[in-house]
Amino acid sequence: MAGTVDKAALKAGGLMPQVQQGKYSLRVMTIGGNMTAEQIATISKVAQKYGHGYVHMTSRQGIEIPFIDVEDVDVVKAELLEGGVPTGVCGPRVRTVTACQGKEVCPNGLINTYEIAEEFHKRYFGRELPHKFKFGVTGCRANCLKTEENDFGVKGGMEVKVDNEKCKKCGVCVKTCRWNAITLDKATGISFDQSKCVNCGRCVKACPFDAWSGEAGYVVSLGGLFGNEIYKGESFLPLIKDKDTLFRVADAAITFFAENAKPSERFRFTIQRTGEENFRKVIFDAYKGVEKSEEKNG
Repeated sequence: MAGTVDKAALKAGGLMPQVQQGKYSLRVMTIGGNMTAEQIATISKVAQKYGHGYVHMTSRQGIEIPFIDVEDVDVVKAELLEGGVPTGVCGPRVRTVTACQGKEVCPNGLINTYEIAEEFHKRYFGRELPHKFKFGVTGCRANCLKTEENDFGVKGGMEVKVDNEKCKKCGVCVKTCRWNAITLDKATGISFDQSKCVNCGRCVKACPFDAWSGEAGYVVSLGGLFGNEIYKGESFLPLIKDKDTLFRVADAAITFFAENAKPSERFRFTIQRTGEENFRKVIFDAYKGVEKSEEKNG
């Protein structure tokens, strides 16, 4: 049997070979770490029937069902799909999009993380590439998803401002700011040093008098890597304030990787090999909305 198995095809369909001959761990599809109770019940049933009665929770919010016989793969996939559970992917393609719970659940959240993760999933999940490519979305500066570990990370941020006419000089914002960007003079009111601000939005959430306000956006990091070699993804761009720009930048990043990477080369190494300045220009042009045709004409 082993000689007739197309392992690459199985891997593309979310099946990874185990050390046990003929046994595979089947990865199911998740988006942003969310699953319905019905989906979980389906996975439990399949694990009991075809596996060893347990599942493995991966480090990237995935669920894998170990000990699936290669002969049972088709029927297992069919039963999962009948219960609303598509299978995931492995190999050189866009992987599961991870996300924290974001502002819909978490008091610290600044953005709707699941909404962004779902859009990334619809646009990119499973896309064939020279190597794997990972998206991660986190709601705030607390960075529960460690976005800088991803090829493309998104973190909630907020551009803030203060209205001294509304300020009651209570000093709550000064105590809340961990980066000493805010000072208070009882006579003149609040002073805000924009250069020290990290866009965390804590002052807006803490102010009891609505003197602070802010516009939420997206802090993007690119080229993160956490494996045999470790690199922290870099933020090449200012705070992105709209989804159209966010997805335009994501399109540019993944297209750059698809067009420039060598087989089995991770995104970070493609950036380094082709020249970071070249990549910065591509990304910044996408941020500004500059089309390639415009570059040629202008």
